Amino acid sequence: MVYNDAVAARERARAAGQPFPTAAVLSRTLLTEAKKTRERHWLGEVSAVVLQQALRDAEAAYRNFFASLTGERRGPKLGAPRFKSRKDARQAVRFTANARWSITPTGRLNLPKIGEVRVKWSRLLPAVPSSVTVIKDAAGRYFASFVIDTDPAADAARMPDTDQSIGIDLGLTHFAVLSDGTKIDSPRFLRRAEKKLKKAQRELCRKQKGSKNRVKARRKVACAHARVADARREFLPQALGLARAGGTPIQLSTKVIRENQAIAVEDLAVGGLARTRLAKSVHDAGWSQFVNMLEYKAARYGRTLVKVGRFEPTSQVCPACGHRDGPKPLSVREWTCTACGTVHDRDHNAAINIKQAAGLAVTACGAPVRPEPVLAQREETGSHGIRTGARAA
Repeated sequence: MVYNDAVAARERARAAGQPFPTAAVLSRTLLTEAKKTRERHWLGEVSAVVLQQALRDAEAAYRNFFASLTGERRGPKLGAPRFKSRKDARQAVRFTANARWSITPTGRLNLPKIGEVRVKWSRLLPAVPSSVTVIKDAAGRYFASFVIDTDPAADAARMPDTDQSIGIDLGLTHFAVLSDGTKIDSPRFLRRAEKKLKKAQRELCRKQKGSKNRVKARRKVACAHARVADARREFLPQALGLARAGGTPIQLSTKVIRENQAIAVEDLAVGGLARTRLAKSVHDAGWSQFVNMLEYKAARYGRTLVKVGRFEPTSQVCPACGHRDGPKPLSVREWTCTACGTVHDRDHNAAINIKQAAGLAVTACGAPVRPEPVLAQREETGSHGIRTGARAA
């Protein structure tokens, strides 16, 4: 409600040709004075820090919008801030240190104006968190996400430098194929759950709008989709462990980061592929989520993550002799080089070419070198300090 009031106040000022009200003015009119009115007296029952965070979120939304218009913000263009709804799939509230929230000795989460809440912890917090965000998803589940300051020295001790590098080819037949020959099958979570999802969706369509039965059916659909999303999120960290350790769940992204000083992946145009006939399979694979895991972990642990251009002919070049054999349809999974006669597995060959295109060979001290010809210009991401969040549910 406070966020919507802030957006409405700024829109009224824009329509009247007046400057936007400052954060101090909005805080005074929308919080301090509004609490004295009959319509907004209930704001006094909520933590003041939460209300201030809503105003800051609105201010950040406008700041990002204007930065996107001027080109200062990279990425896709952002639209103007819109009103939030109670029917939104995701609801969140954030408590900073000023809110005086705490974790009790018994492991409960003590929130201001709410009290102690039982929590099922997914992991131990390595340090004292600076803030907590309570999230409600479409399935009606609540999560607590904590912001933790990581220790660079502890991260360096946990992930010592190595002299290994690897290339990763992401695909649909296999989720990932590594340049060392490891293949990780794609579980196709959405495809496997389609029968149950269709049944739940049909039941929802038969319910009368506005009825309680429709609300129950909508939550049933949301829970079915949540199970698919949870299974995919669980698979992405564990996939490599299932392939190498005989079923032991070892995190894929963490294991790749731990064993390799440099990692190369292809910069796939997921947005473009999602508009083709393979859209459902592309979304089901979760490539972007996996690459994002590699990005933030590489930045945290001082690794190098290189994205090879999407137009690099990784499936057409023979890594043995460098001969380019031309494009091939997706149905061709193996091919023989016409120049040297080497037989190549399509995905494994692509992973090797991705590694070579990035020039990813490193010395024991972690300094990148180029022992072989580079097929494409290297685009190397930098490392910087980050914050990571620990989640409890």
